[in-house]
Amino acid sequence: MKVLIIEDSPEIVEAVSLCLQLRWPESEMIVTAEGKRGIETLKNTPCDFLILDLNLPDIDGFDVLQEVRTFSDIPTIILTVRGKEEDQTRGLEIGADDYIIKPFRPRDLVARVNAVLRRYAATTGTNKDKPNIVRGKLTLNLSNAEVTLKGKTTKLTPTEAKLLYVLMENAENTLPGEVIAKGVWSKEPVDTDELRTYVRRLRSKLKDNPPRIILTDYGEGYKFVTPS
Repeated sequence: MKVLIIEDSPEIVEAVSLCLQLRWPESEMIVTAEGKRGIETLKNTPCDFLILDLNLPDIDGFDVLQEVRTFSDIPTIILTVRGKEEDQTRGLEIGADDYIIKPFRPRDLVARVNAVLRRYAATTGTNKDKPNIVRGKLTLNLSNAEVTLKGKTTKLTPTEAKLLYVLMENAENTLPGEVIAKGVWSKEPVDTDELRTYVRRLRSKLKDNPPRIILTDYGEGYKFVTPS
């Protein structure tokens, strides 16, 4: 596994590298302290995972992630001291797969990376035997995490694709948050803020405003309505 770490603190880089290499001894770390250089590295070097700080010396980490998401769906964890709820929400909304606040526990970092990798594999590996799920005029391609609605194709992150898949598999039925969390993140109880953020991201990418495809059943959960 080749991991790109965009982080300007040598101590954090050393700690992250040690954590990941103890869990994945074959992993290779590529390190840059600057956001712009990190973007160029991703454009020119195939990487399997991105660890991204927000407080970088040249540009904000959010700007880095926004640029990255225009050309790559690389699994990404934001690792930062910025712990405000609005920062966490923004990070998830623009494409991070997880958000960890410093200082971090090594065991927690490894577990989060492992969980993101499992979700990524669920949309790019194990589902290649049935790459498409179709509901009305909406098609989700699980092999490349792309959704096509009425002829327009949009790229999703692995987590967004998994969430949409869970909803589409249960079309016309309201799914409680606990059931969705189990299907998407393999965990309970549900983090309602995280789920709400991903639903909002999906609606945005599907241009589902006001919602007609992914409906909120207040107090009950969410329901996918087949678009005609």
